[in-house]
Amino acid sequence: MAISKREQRERREKMRKKRRMKATLLCGVLFLLFCAIIGSLLYFFKWREPEIQLQSQFALFDPVLGVEKTTLASERAASFAENLCVQNENYGTDQLSLTSEAAEVFDLENKEVLYAKNIHERLYPASLTKIMTALVALKYGNLDDEVVVGWECEDIDPDSSICEIDPGETYTLRQLLYGLMIASGNDAAMTIAVHVGGSVENFVAMMNQEAMDIGATNTHFVNVHGLHDDNHYTTAYDIYLIFQEALKYDVFEDLISQKTYTATYTSAEGEQMEITWNSTNQFLTGESEQPENVTVFGGKTGTTDEAGACLSILSKDEYGNSYFSVILKADSKVTLYSEMTELLSQIKK
Repeated sequence: MAISKREQRERREKMRKKRRMKATLLCGVLFLLFCAIIGSLLYFFKWREPEIQLQSQFALFDPVLGVEKTTLASERAASFAENLCVQNENYGTDQLSLTSEAAEVFDLENKEVLYAKNIHERLYPASLTKIMTALVALKYGNLDDEVVVGWECEDIDPDSSICEIDPGETYTLRQLLYGLMIASGNDAAMTIAVHVGGSVENFVAMMNQEAMDIGATNTHFVNVHGLHDDNHYTTAYDIYLIFQEALKYDVFEDLISQKTYTATYTSAEGEQMEITWNSTNQFLTGESEQPENVTVFGGKTGTTDEAGACLSILSKDEYGNSYFSVILKADSKVTLYSEMTELLSQIKK
């Protein structure tokens, strides 16, 4: 049956109403969705308490070194720098004038800075590099491993500091670490690197990764011993960070505190032999006098033409409180130990 035009108009009108209702409903849904998104964004960026706050590189709660410390109720992580000494600028240089390029002394118990000069300036570390070499070996190596010395021990400047190990000899990793830290043996550093890292190159990569992991962001290593390279650098503050991390391993304090150490090893011919290493630290050998009421517990020395004379020290006051100090780029060993004595004198003030 034919549909009249009137009926056709009525049907079209009904269809238009249905379409308008669907469009209105769709707009309503989209509007609610839009409001929900805007509300979420406002909550995230404005009303919610921020998780972190950007501050200067070495600020106490710097997100580079950890997230901002908040109340325990918030259940957020505490700052990496919470248990570290933190200093951005020179401190105490108006009271103590040193000629060395960079210097610092930190109270490890109270996390206080007693003196700071150019502690974030990039400088060459010389054999203070070996603090990181020891740290990586302690973290990833087994101290009781027997290590056969390879030809890598001779891949160094023959006139540089060595502990006189030879290819084919067998030492424990523990013994090699004493040779590294007491006699500052570059040959020991190379042997340790190959044993722990598989290759010197891979071990250096591990050193750089460890530096990044502990926040030593102004440090870059090219080798495991500290012989000069323009791209091999660190800062006095980064040395503190590395040293602080190494102190987490109990054996490290013994490594840096021995005046002498005698190792029993197996020669290439299979015979039992002995070798004695002597400390390069003049405070331990008695060549330099320690300041009154301060005991130098141990440390690490370093010297190259480009780095100058360098020294890091762990010392303790008469109450047993620990302090860490560094001098980089002194013009001579005489100046180095004289100024380190002045630096340590800040402890009792």
